[in-house]
Amino acid sequence: MIISLRTVSCATHQNVLLRYVQRSCPRNKLVFGRNASNYGIKNFKPPTMNSLPVPQGSWSTEYARKQKKYNALLMGGLAFCGATLLVGKQTGLLNFNLRPEYKGTFDPPILSNSEIVVKHFEAPTLDLPPPPVTSSKEPDVQAPAKSETKPQVPETKPEVEVQEKSKLEPKVEPKAEPNKQTAAAAAPAADAAAPAADAAAPAADAHAAETTASKTEEKASKASEKPAAAPEKAVPVPNPYEEFPPTTLKDGQVVPGYVPYLIIGAGTSSVAAFRAIKSADPKAKVLVVSGEGEEPYMRPPLSKELWYSDDPETPKSLHFKQWNGKSRSVYFEHPQYYTPTSELSTRPNGGVSLLKNVTVVKLDPTFRTAFLEDGTAIRYEKCLIATGGKPKSLAVIDRAGSAVVEKTTLFRGVADYRRLEQVVSQGKHVTIIGGGFLGSELACAIGHKSKKVGGSVSQVFPESGNMGKVLPEYLCRWTTDKVRNEGVDVITDSFVKYASTTSDGRVKLDLNTGKSLITDHVVVAVGLSPNTELGLTSGLELDERRGGFRVNAELEARSNLWVAGDAACFYDVHLGRRRVEHHDHAIVSGRLAGENMTGAGKPYWHQSMFWSDLGPDVGYEAIGIIDSSLPTVGVFAKATAKDSPKAVVEETGESIRSLTEGRAEPIVSSPLKHSSDPHPPAEGENYGKGVIFYLRDNKVVGLLLWNVFNRMPVARKVLKEGKSYDDLSEVAKLFNLHSE
Repeated sequence: MIISLRTVSCATHQNVLLRYVQRSCPRNKLVFGRNASNYGIKNFKPPTMNSLPVPQGSWSTEYARKQKKYNALLMGGLAFCGATLLVGKQTGLLNFNLRPEYKGTFDPPILSNSEIVVKHFEAPTLDLPPPPVTSSKEPDVQAPAKSETKPQVPETKPEVEVQEKSKLEPKVEPKAEPNKQTAAAAAPAADAAAPAADAAAPAADAHAAETTASKTEEKASKASEKPAAAPEKAVPVPNPYEEFPPTTLKDGQVVPGYVPYLIIGAGTSSVAAFRAIKSADPKAKVLVVSGEGEEPYMRPPLSKELWYSDDPETPKSLHFKQWNGKSRSVYFEHPQYYTPTSELSTRPNGGVSLLKNVTVVKLDPTFRTAFLEDGTAIRYEKCLIATGGKPKSLAVIDRAGSAVVEKTTLFRGVADYRRLEQVVSQGKHVTIIGGGFLGSELACAIGHKSKKVGGSVSQVFPESGNMGKVLPEYLCRWTTDKVRNEGVDVITDSFVKYASTTSDGRVKLDLNTGKSLITDHVVVAVGLSPNTELGLTSGLELDERRGGFRVNAELEARSNLWVAGDAACFYDVHLGRRRVEHHDHAIVSGRLAGENMTGAGKPYWHQSMFWSDLGPDVGYEAIGIIDSSLPTVGVFAKATAKDSPKAVVEETGESIRSLTEGRAEPIVSSPLKHSSDPHPPAEGENYGKGVIFYLRDNKVVGLLLWNVFNRMPVARKVLKEGKSYDDLSEVAKLFNLHSE
């Protein structure tokens, strides 16, 4: 059998060959090669020419037949679609008008301005009943009755109507003058009808009097009804306290459904804010929501004065003696100061209420609503976010496990102080990680306490000395020696690489230097992170670089929503956008936010200061940009007995030195003379007191007053001028360093 291979395509040949192999070979005998370059089928017998199909005619004939079939199907489909569109168009089911059709006339028609005025002022037509038809005999019977009603009708009203009619008569008469002939022709008829008119005159007069009396009574009734209708139009003002009733939490606390002023957080900023609100609005009603179980308290004494008290009741009462010996509480106000939340809405003079152990998890700034953890809603008029910050932890501590975490304190609040005080009182060893403000203050305070109870304390930080990020190197080393004199084992240039527990339940800290510390308790004091969880759930703008809520110069984040304290990333009109974590800033920003909540609209002009005390003998105050990486110039003098934190508290009676700024002595002008260039202090020099100038581009951008107190207004003035001085030792004379 002869087969023409030209009539069989290559693709057809391959398909037929594969189908033949699949049919002729069992599945268990088909083996496909696994080689990537050879995918042929093995173990099969090649087909012969006899196994190929016999073609039916030529390839061109078959192709032409199929194309004819496809063309017929296409034409049939197009004809069907055309018929469908035609039927849809004729029946109105399909509308092919791609452009709108405008009507020739509009219904109703558009009126012109003149037509609108005429239509508006057109007198309405009243469908009045026709006057009763009376005979000539009726006046004789009804005349006495009508005469009795006449005295009740005011005589002035008919006179007015008659006068008005008389005024209109001259306008009507000229129109009747041209028809004199018609009037003359009609005269005989009028004379003939005169007797009838005379007979009907009494009835017409009686009817006119009755109509006038009814109109007068109608006007009088309308006039009397108008004042009575006024109260109906007045819309009653809703009472928000009734519209949003209070709710009761599981712990028995009553949550108001509505408050004019809501403050989230109970720190220093909150206290400054509600004091400013009550000062501007004495009858204000303020609700403070606190996540802690304590009334608002001061944080600085937790790392300073409380540790120097010998009273065993101090951790419970939180009363301490200031450096001047006077007793004071850490709480800003007595518990009786705060109004019970159940009475806040009914107090005529308002008050400040406090919700404890409650957290606001979401805000709706648009509808001015705050939501608690259990879903309770609080409506407000003005709201302040003063959530503060939370202490940072260390990854090496978090990875160490729960046993190490349980023996670690992230020092921040009253609960942390009480827990740590209990450990120190037992004479245990405490290790403080961090060499900044808080870490150095705690090291000195716990070192002083440990001497009395037989304990010990170590301090570990990566800097070369205490407060190495703030103080110049020479003053940093001198400060470290002072801390060591307090009984603290200061380990510089070190950090913790690994933390674990020992067999006896203590904590082992492996340092980068190869040294290990065995301690009973670890305190982490490495800074704060602003509490901004509320911003994530409420859609508020956060600052990714500095942290905190982004606010404007008036500390406003949204309409009727302000932020103050550590959580506020505000715009400083002098130094740009910044965020500050100090007590003085908390007071100033809280006060400003409270004033703006009452409508003050003030920007943040204040340049906040901060201070730190390393015991009763060494302390400093600072303002501006304080960075040890900047060039510094220090001017020092010999200290006296009055140059110490203890002495300034004895003089002012106030341990919170941001509150004593207003008691500073007046600024005395001093001529700036050229003298010898300033030089670094000599090695081993005793830095009793002095002023350190921080420079940038040869201009003063920060000042640190070392054991110099009540001179902050002078420092503010120097910083505000922003000048470059030839001799800063002359500028230091403004601070009276050499006064006895």
